[in-house]
Amino acid sequence: MVSDARDFGINMPPKLKPLALPPMILASGSPRRQELLRSLGLKFQVIPAQVEEVEPEFLTPRETCLLNACRKAMTLARRHPAALVIGADTIVCLGLRIFGKPASLDEARKTLAELAGKTHDVITGVCLVCQRQQRMVQFSVRTRVRFRSLKAHQIERYLKLVNPLDKAGGYAIQEHGKMLVEKISGSYSNVVGLPLERLTREIARFKI
Repeated sequence: MVSDARDFGINMPPKLKPLALPPMILASGSPRRQELLRSLGLKFQVIPAQVEEVEPEFLTPRETCLLNACRKAMTLARRHPAALVIGADTIVCLGLRIFGKPASLDEARKTLAELAGKTHDVITGVCLVCQRQQRMVQFSVRTRVRFRSLKAHQIERYLKLVNPLDKAGGYAIQEHGKMLVEKISGSYSNVVGLPLERLTREIARFKI
């Protein structure tokens, strides 16, 4: 990672103490989420959930990411009932407006220009499911992110360094994030893709 939590004066959570847990499955192909989960010292299998993300107009951003996280987790939990499945969905929003993954560089450019000089929310919904234990835990975590005031040439420079097309909001805080981000309030790892502080507490509830 080019930028990390220390750039923003934040310490990452320590590794989890050894726990007897069910086999774990991360229902995401995101390299960022895999790296975060490994940082906790956990062993897990990666099986991306082949689920199309939805964005119902009648749901809030928080409800939307929780819905998508649970759809991902439940899809795999049915096929792997003995496993602890982790589903997650991260969104960037300004008020009630959700910024997904940009479809083009031009869209990414416009998104970053709109977020410039403002404080937006990054919300990650997480769903943990183990069918054998007949247990499901779902939660969401919000981090406030303040963007610097950005000129067009600064946005262009960022877009030359980072591929924005696979990232909600067109940016990744761990990839040259200091170029864009002035301040964050809350969990740094949540902005990357998994709120580790809360996740460690919730995973412990599934110990055997």
